[in-house]
Amino acid sequence: MNSKQQSSFTLNDIFSFFASVRLTVIVLLTLAVTSVIGTLIPQNQAHEDYFDAYGEVLYRLFSVLDFFDMYRSWWFQFLLLLLVINIIVCSFDRFPAAWKIISGSPVFQLSRFQKSSCQRKISIPSSFDNLQTHIEKTLSGKTKKIQIEHEGERYWMWGEKGRWTRIGVYIVHLSVVFLLAGGLIGSFFGFDGAVNIPEGEAVRNIRLFNSGKLLGLDFEVRCDKFSISFYETGAPSEYRSTLTILEEGIPVLTRDIIVNDPLSYKGINFFQSSYGTLPSQNLILSFRSTASGMEYREKISPGQTVTIPEGLGTFMIKAFNQDQKFMGRSIGNAFVGTLTTNGNEPVEVILPIKFPNFDKMRKGDVIVSVAESENRYYTGLQVTSDPGVWVVYTGFILMIAGCIVAFFMSHQQFCIEIKADGASSAISIYGIANKNKIAMKRKIDMIAEDLIKSLRQL
Repeated sequence: MNSKQQSSFTLNDIFSFFASVRLTVIVLLTLAVTSVIGTLIPQNQAHEDYFDAYGEVLYRLFSVLDFFDMYRSWWFQFLLLLLVINIIVCSFDRFPAAWKIISGSPVFQLSRFQKSSCQRKISIPSSFDNLQTHIEKTLSGKTKKIQIEHEGERYWMWGEKGRWTRIGVYIVHLSVVFLLAGGLIGSFFGFDGAVNIPEGEAVRNIRLFNSGKLLGLDFEVRCDKFSISFYETGAPSEYRSTLTILEEGIPVLTRDIIVNDPLSYKGINFFQSSYGTLPSQNLILSFRSTASGMEYREKISPGQTVTIPEGLGTFMIKAFNQDQKFMGRSIGNAFVGTLTTNGNEPVEVILPIKFPNFDKMRKGDVIVSVAESENRYYTGLQVTSDPGVWVVYTGFILMIAGCIVAFFMSHQQFCIEIKADGASSAISIYGIANKNKIAMKRKIDMIAEDLIKSLRQL
């Protein structure tokens, strides 16, 4: 075997490998199994959560195998690409035979009709005139063009329609290619991340789920206003964000968003996903002296230290917790500060916003509480981009069209044979369909009944 033959043999082997239906089954089963893994293991969570859930050994193994962002992993993308190539090669290998049938000139083959299981025979008197005209009228609309073949005292009227429906399966193949290609485009060039935007502020960077890295956008997103409504039980019923898109500092789009109603701009979608509270930048604290009973109010900001009158010491806000715990129970949003009195060690003071008398339990020389505090929220947004989405939509449309053609339409051929049989004429009605032969049999019966009814009216 020379080198040219070896090369040809290798190419044929490669082509046969990709054209194999067995390869299709193997890839589909592999995708099904790996999709189960993607369902059992939550995707795009914080790495700390995975470490706590699975331990160090499994965390390292799953991380190497990209199980935490499986649908963007190199091996999952490889499987999708392999399936795309397999479908294209399979279609390329089998399409010429179908195209030969679609584009070829119609050829009358009586033997094919006679072997069909879809046939009906009737007998009529030979005295009928213009029998051919009545048969043409009966076949009208059931075939594209009626042709006539003669042989002695016999003749055949035949026709066909729906040759093009043989491409239905290839339309389905093409739709799958579009769906997979759209998924690959989104996997390679899309992203999924999140960002928290305080009211009145704008951001340009988002944090990606899969890597935790920051991604800069070509524009800024500002949260002009955040509003929230609650049920009587205290659970949130709806939260709404007013967002503005800024291009080089100039507002170009403003819109309210709620859950499942995102803002889309330049192919990037902003979904309302969460919210939270921020420490007030301007709050007023109340300091009540247990000795004199006097109350003093001081304006303070986080990180700032104020001096308490009567020489009661100093106080500084050092933290803000959205879910402050006390004796194992949540007491809601709370500021945490440090109280320093003369000659004593600093004391940590918890100031829950909902419980202004909370500090009385400490029984100190001064009782601290939050007198006034602004409710300041941030909006939590999920940010996604999928440039392959329109390719996927095209695939869905092609899938629907292909399934309609492949399952509900067929290539149909009809033939009516007329021959003299003594004092009567024997009529044989034949039908051939490449699929749904039960429906074809019903059509043959309908043609026979229509023809009998038409002749009876003469």
